Amino acid sequence: MSGLLFLIPIALFLGALGLAAFLWTLKSGQYEDLDGAANRILLDDDSSPDPESKSHEDR
Repeated sequence: MSGLLFLIPIALFLGALGLAAFLWTLKSGQYEDLDGAANRILLDDDSSPDPESKSHEDR
């Protein structure tokens, strides 16, 4: 029984901490662009590689 007096406040504190962290992520806009990362991987990368890294035939 004395263990519950110790564990219940810790559980409530951790639950409140998790809720506060979730509300902070909502407020900071972490969930605004859910499709951006999924679509970004499908886009072509137009950047060309460095000319020096293409070939090392001159050496």
